[in-house]
Parts: sequence; C-alpha cells; structure tokens
Amino acid sequence: MYGLVNTAVADLARAVGGEDTWQAIRARAGVTEVAFVGMTGYPDEVTYRLVQAASEELGLTTEQVLVAFGRHWVTFTAAEGWGPLLQAAGGSVAEVLAGLDALHARISLMMPELRPPSFRCEPIDATSLVLHYYSDRPGLSAMVVGLVEGLGELLGQEATARQTRGTDDGADHDEFLVHHAPRPT
Repeated sequence: MYGLVNTAVADLARAVGGEDTWQAIRARAGVTEVAFVGMTGYPDEVTYRLVQAASEELGLTTEQVLVAFGRHWVTFTAAEGWGPLLQAAGGSVAEVLAGLDALHARISLMMPELRPPSFRCEPIDATSLVLHYYSDRPGLSAMVVGLVEGLGELLGQEATARQTRGTDDGADHDEFLVHHAPRPT
C-alpha cells in the first residue's frame, strides 16, 4: 500500500491517543519507519501489522479499528489535498460511491502501482443501495462501513452501511446495504 495509508493510520492513532499511542502502536507492530512517504509503496504487511497493533494497544477489535480508520480516511485524504477529486466524484454519498472506480482510475495516473478495490452500486430506492466491494486484499471489508459513514459526514448526509455478504462466508466479494439521506435541517 502507499505510504499515504500508513500516514493516515498514524494520524488516527495520534488523534485517538496522542504521540505516545502512535509510538506504542508502531513499536508493537515492529515498524521501524519513523515516517512514511505518501507516494511510496510499502508492503501490505506493514499496514496489516499496524492495524493489528492498534487493535491490541487500544483494546478494540480489528473490525472496530478498520471502521474508525475508514471514517478517518475520508477526512484525512480530503485534508491532504485529495478533497477536490472527491468533490468532483459527486455531491451525495450515492454519487461518490458510484464514482469510486472512476476516482481510483484518476488517482492511478499519479500512483501507478495503486491496486484499489472496485465498487459497484445497485440502487434499491432513493435512499438505499447495495454496494458491491471487490478487493484482492483480505480482511479490510469493515473499512467500507467507516468509509460510507465518513462520506456521509463529509457531505452532510446521514449514511450507514451494514455488511450483508462477505468473502469470509465464501462469497466472491463483499456486499453492504447502504442507507443514505440528507441530514434534517
């Protein structure tokens, strides 16, 4: 994964517990890098070890860590200069989710080694859809729940996701039931 992902993990750890918490997670994960270079690729194993260490250090399940990371990823990347690309993807949770593959294709121009997941939306009605998530990286589906919630926050909408099918159960991809609606004023 690119260093931007690991930088976001560090940023979340610092937001949750400060620099000491991040250093404890880094040490527990056996990560020697003091900082990550955003546009440099790192072995996926580094990120997996950081997530596991955060789980142990914070007393949370890996799923809870991944949900929190998914929420954080949206605001972190927007603040790191990727916000205009995200805004160009759409003005609602449903539009952005439907445009994620196109967004990743644009980002791939700048990050040629990017191996992003793929998303496909299947609308149900005006406020719900089935989100199909395809990834060659196992164990990250809980992050999608946080991504949907984070997109809702960023776009001023209520948004929730619940996994309804998964690769852990033998399916070829993960599916989520997503509800989204404007926040009441």
